Parts: sequence; C-alpha cells; structure tokens
Amino acid sequence: MSSLAAVVFDFDGIILDSETAEFESHRRIYERCGVPLTPGEWCDQIGIWVEGHEDRWSARLAELSSYAPAPAAFKAEQHQLFREILAREPMRGIRELLVALQTARVPTAIASTAPSRWVATAVAELGLADYFQTIVTADDVRRRKPAPDAYLEAMRRLGADPARSVAIEDSGPGIAAATAAGMKAVAIPHWLTESHDLGPATLRVAHAGELSIELLEDLVSGNDPRERER
Repeated sequence: MSSLAAVVFDFDGIILDSETAEFESHRRIYERCGVPLTPGEWCDQIGIWVEGHEDRWSARLAELSSYAPAPAAFKAEQHQLFREILAREPMRGIRELLVALQTARVPTAIASTAPSRWVATAVAELGLADYFQTIVTADDVRRRKPAPDAYLEAMRRLGADPARSVAIEDSGPGIAAATAAGMKAVAIPHWLTESHDLGPATLRVAHAGELSIELLEDLVSGNDPRERER
C-alpha cells in the first residue's frame, strides 16, 4: 500500500497556464490606452479569487486613462484576448504525472479558488477530467485561499488523511492554504508568482516533470526526497 494517500492540484498556474493569458490580456488593453501594467502590480492578487476582479481592473484603467473602454467593452475585449493567448495544453509534466498517479491508484483532486464554470470546463477541454476523482472550487466552500477550506473539502471527499497527502501549488496563498490543511505542499512557482512567499512549501521544483510517485511518497514519509538524486 502506498504511503501517499492523495495528491491535490491547484488549477490556474499549475495545470493550465491561464495566469499568463489573464495578465497579458489585461496588459494589452492597458497598453492600448497608454497605461503600463507590470507583473509586480498584478502578482499580489494571484491565488486569491476577488469578486469583481474584472470590474476592479477596468475601473482602475478608467481612473488613469481617458481612452479606457466602458466596463462591458473592457470585459468583452479582455475575454477575447484571453482566449487568443491561452495555451491549449496542460503545463509541463502535468499529464505525465497524472498518468503515473492513476496507474499507481493514488486518488487525485483539484482544489481551486476559481469558480466551477471556469475550472470544470477547462479541465474537460484539456481532456483531463477522467484523471480526477473530484474538483473543489470556490463555489463549494465558504472561505477561499489562503483559508484551508478547499483542501479540507478535497480531503473529505477523497476520504484521505491530510498528513499523508500532497498539494501542488504555484502561489503563496495556495501554499498557505495547503499547509493550514495539514498537507505537504510542493511549490511550482509560475513566472508571475516567483516573488510570493513560497517558503512554507515542503519542496520546490521548476515543473511537474521533476515529480514522481517515489518522490511524493518520500515527502509524506518524512524522508528527504532529494536523497534519491544523490
């Protein structure tokens, strides 16, 4: 029996690189209106789903530029740009890791701060729905990350012990949520979250291709996962 009870994935920035498309679609509108939008201004809100997210950025632009589109036009343009920029494949190593986990019969889930209408649809479009036993989104919990609710709900649905489970995250709020739920956390920083506090993570890697069943088992067993590389 594997010492690994479950693996739970964040979605945006871990399974799909929607973070780049989200930032870049907003940045291009800002640029067209003569206003810069930097990664530093953007990155603090990654990992935390904010109600009125689109209205917030369109309202800010309206304060800074007389060329800003009306909120509805801003939203329509941003959505169109997002779809044009969005990658259509999972992030590096994700599909291979999911196949390995499925083969080893390790339960998997998604715990996301985004709404179900986005996450469930995107997972299906990527052809990954069969790899997850459950998907927990912002619609399913009272508190969003950095609160642990999404991870605790995933653990409840899977019937898994958090102490023997691993969360895979790209942001500071996500790492905080996973560790508060009593899980081991693997940080795979996105280029937009490299400045986040990822220190509480048990392990940090460059991409999911660096992970294996054996390494994840070492994490929950309290062993040094890097010993295998020595």
